[in-house]
Amino acid sequence: MELGMVGLGRMGANMTERLVRGGHRVVGFDPNAEAVTRVVKQGTVGADSLAKLVKQLNGSRVVWLMVPSGDPVDKTIEALVPMLSQGDTIIDGGNSNYKDSMRRYKMLKEKGINFVDVGTSGGIWGLTEGYSLMVGGEPSVVKKLYPIFETLAPAPNKGWGYVGPNGSGHFTKMVHNGIEYGLMQAYAEGFEIMKAKKEFDLDLHQIAELWRHGSVVRSWLLDLTADALKEDQDLKAIKAWVADSGEGRWTVFESIDLDVPAPVISLSLLMRFASRQDESYSAKLLAAMRNQFGGHAIKTT
Repeated sequence: MELGMVGLGRMGANMTERLVRGGHRVVGFDPNAEAVTRVVKQGTVGADSLAKLVKQLNGSRVVWLMVPSGDPVDKTIEALVPMLSQGDTIIDGGNSNYKDSMRRYKMLKEKGINFVDVGTSGGIWGLTEGYSLMVGGEPSVVKKLYPIFETLAPAPNKGWGYVGPNGSGHFTKMVHNGIEYGLMQAYAEGFEIMKAKKEFDLDLHQIAELWRHGSVVRSWLLDLTADALKEDQDLKAIKAWVADSGEGRWTVFESIDLDVPAPVISLSLLMRFASRQDESYSAKLLAAMRNQFGGHAIKTT
């Protein structure tokens, strides 16, 4: 099968290489010419514009987008639509908001162009490990794309699946990322508690390795934690600043809209916000209040 890949950042490039290794013909485009050059060396057909990418695709064309969510996706689709024909398909494999995906599906359907939203997990490891793919779209359209998903997934029958109508792929990925926030926060807090127990002088890397085998808390995230602790348990080179991609926020918003309590995910998101404060005004005010009502000591600068 052949398709076009728009967006050849690290994840898009890895997906492209995995598809080429799986026997697919892939035409790749990225505004960064160097990114195109890199994937061409791996067997991808290069294109220096969207128009040339579309022109090099045969039959019913499939264009997979791996571009940042929001306006970049809309602008890319807007540019592609005049070049595509009825029956062609656009796949959004990025971290788009599921409501945007539902809107894009309706807009493209009116033009006779298919739209499929694919929540994609696996990050930079997907090239070797395979990607977890949560696919939303019309069943008849998705079925034609099975060869692509079977190649990108860890195995043809594992790690990918059709989850429901348009929007459901990105909705499922949104919740997936919300859960990821909670898991990561729990690991981080647990290891910090162990690090604080100075009298035991615990080897955190050793403990992470122990837990990786047979423990009920073993996971791929724990594997990555062990790798991070291997070189430097104090993590001296890393600043305590944690970004969020947006999907954790969307998950919390959705829990509020649906009246579903999600305290762990919500608090893990708030802890990421806290990590970005060089000085916490609220913490200062808490200390001041304790001093006012109980005479508790405060630390001054």
